[in-house]
Amino acid sequence: MERRTFLHKIGSILAVLGVTEAEWLTLGSRYYQALAQPNSRKLALLIGINQYPESPALSGCLTDVELQKELLIHRFGFQASDILTLTEEQANREFIEAAFLDHLSQQARPGDLVVFHFSGYGTRVKLPTSLETLQNALVPVNEQVKSQDEKIVNYLLEETLLLLLRSLPTEHVTAVLDTSYYTPSTSQLAATRIRVRPESTEAQLSTAELDFQNKVKTQNSKVSPLILTATSDPKQLAREALFSGFSAGLFTYALTQYLWESTPATKIQFTLSYVGTSLHKLGSKQQPALISEKKNPQAVLLAENFLPDSIVGGEGAVTAIEEDGKTAHLWLGGLPPQVLEYYGVNSRLSLVTGEELVLRSRSGLKAKAQISGIIGVTSLQVGQLVQETIRVLPRNVGLKIGLDTGLERIERVDATSALAAFPHVSSVVAGEQPADYVFAKLQQPPGRYGLFTLGSELIPNTAGEVGEAVKLAMQRLAPKFQPLLAAKLWRLTENEGSSRLAVKATLEIISGISPRAVMQRATLRNQISENSTTKPLRTQNGLNAPLPLTQLVPIGSRMQYRVQNQSDRPLYLILLGLKNNRTTVAFYPWETPTDTNISDTQPLLKQIVIAPNETLALPENTAGSEWAVSGPAFECEHQLIFSTAPFTETLAALNTAKYPTADQRPISPLLNSLEVAQALLQDLHNASAVKTEVNSTSADSYILDVNNWASLSFSFQVV
Repeated sequence: MERRTFLHKIGSILAVLGVTEAEWLTLGSRYYQALAQPNSRKLALLIGINQYPESPALSGCLTDVELQKELLIHRFGFQASDILTLTEEQANREFIEAAFLDHLSQQARPGDLVVFHFSGYGTRVKLPTSLETLQNALVPVNEQVKSQDEKIVNYLLEETLLLLLRSLPTEHVTAVLDTSYYTPSTSQLAATRIRVRPESTEAQLSTAELDFQNKVKTQNSKVSPLILTATSDPKQLAREALFSGFSAGLFTYALTQYLWESTPATKIQFTLSYVGTSLHKLGSKQQPALISEKKNPQAVLLAENFLPDSIVGGEGAVTAIEEDGKTAHLWLGGLPPQVLEYYGVNSRLSLVTGEELVLRSRSGLKAKAQISGIIGVTSLQVGQLVQETIRVLPRNVGLKIGLDTGLERIERVDATSALAAFPHVSSVVAGEQPADYVFAKLQQPPGRYGLFTLGSELIPNTAGEVGEAVKLAMQRLAPKFQPLLAAKLWRLTENEGSSRLAVKATLEIISGISPRAVMQRATLRNQISENSTTKPLRTQNGLNAPLPLTQLVPIGSRMQYRVQNQSDRPLYLILLGLKNNRTTVAFYPWETPTDTNISDTQPLLKQIVIAPNETLALPENTAGSEWAVSGPAFECEHQLIFSTAPFTETLAALNTAKYPTADQRPISPLLNSLEVAQALLQDLHNASAVKTEVNSTSADSYILDVNNWASLSFSFQVV
């Protein structure tokens, strides 16, 4: 479309919104390139704002836009020219609404695919027509109207956005909102930032936004879009955190990471269930939600709203090729967040053509890799998906304790000195460097120290007494560090998306007449059909109610895992877990000794083996081996790790602890958690058949082959 035609087309829209043609043209030539393809089937409008003139700066919203853009282009086949991004000063309310109307409303046709994304502040605001009513609103960069009255705000109402989405002529509409609206009642630690602007009791919405909304209301509602939100409850907060070299919204990062690896037949509910588990491991209690008026929206398949180019996913894509033709620049948005930071040099990824790339360097989400071996002609192409084949992890992974900025300088000095005395533990400044947990003061009562998650939640039984010295507090907390580090280590094994072993595990409640599935995980690389058998969740408040995806288990339930080995070889299994971010647990495969001379105080453990194409109940539903969850309420995560070789060293480590035979419950506390976690990684290292050139790094690294291990993660709440 020619420039003059475009200006004539959008002129009436700009006039309504009060935007000059000169202002609009500053958005650059990319918008005109998008208009050059009126028959595009995939359109996206991505918005991210870090720098607000009237509010504290955010840090991860521009990364969110980049995460979405790379995903849409390389995984879902969007043309770069069909993706319009509005960032920072471009993302004022008038530009956002004008861009929506012209880039999406006027270009989309029936059957097309539309994606809208917003990362930035959210808030609640009064309407001039009803001062007693507060509505959810997105905060654009021009958050206040330039006038003498500072009480007038220029927000984009969530209701306006929903009306715009419903007015689109295609049924394939998805919106991702990485923001939240309700101000927390307590102050938050500096380890993460929250995306909510405090409500102003005096602020009122501009009439221009209401006028625009009234115009949109005159359009017929044509579709029921899928709205994916960062939180499912008003008390939850959308958070962003600092990772290895970049900041990002936790929801956007977890969502896009899973979508890189997922298959077209994955259901939206299954996707968000995985995202919720990932958010839990990142230290946030926020749980994503699905809002839709579709009938049974949880069952919508990924292919219906994203139309992937390939039925098989990957851990990233080739974004550029150097002149030598053998060095590729990679985007690694598909690696699990907890793995990316430790993803080492010499890790390997394969192309769909079968060629292997060796990782040479990495900075944040970007990496450089070279074709392995001497090859005359390579088939490297920009846009090719890359799939993990070998994961190299350092052996010296430690626990990072963030020191809250609310501590006095002398308190931080004492804490740093105390932590230096503990092996495998280091201190960082919370909010300035990536951390695993935070050492901070309690708000009530003051004068007490405790250990917190990145989401500002106090870890149970870590609060000290009033007046406790910092060094004494660290000595008191020292026993907590080992299990937390152990959990960090076994989280590094997660490879649901990249494992070549075909396995599936379902967490079930078996208290009733028939088992009820709570959640399910399965390796994706070998799964073409839908993995989830969980029943759809019902809404309680009508079609517009968000559908929470938190997995709840009632106290007193009898539980089991139903584990399927869908591969052609026997697999060995270990289950390890973390309860309330405090206590590590393990599944103990007790074996009744046949030798009567063995003392009753020396119980034996056996390998758990699952034959090819067989299903195993864990634990077996027999007297004396039942798994019943008891109160009080708690949060729990389990890691189910599979290997093609026996867990020899892991079982040996489990056997070193002294367990009374009277307490042979199937899932029990793990007393030597760090030793077991290190033995687990060594077992997986030993099971991996790797090449000689990779083995040169084995002295200081674990080398894991995706053909030899699978690791599935479960998170649930007992209430």
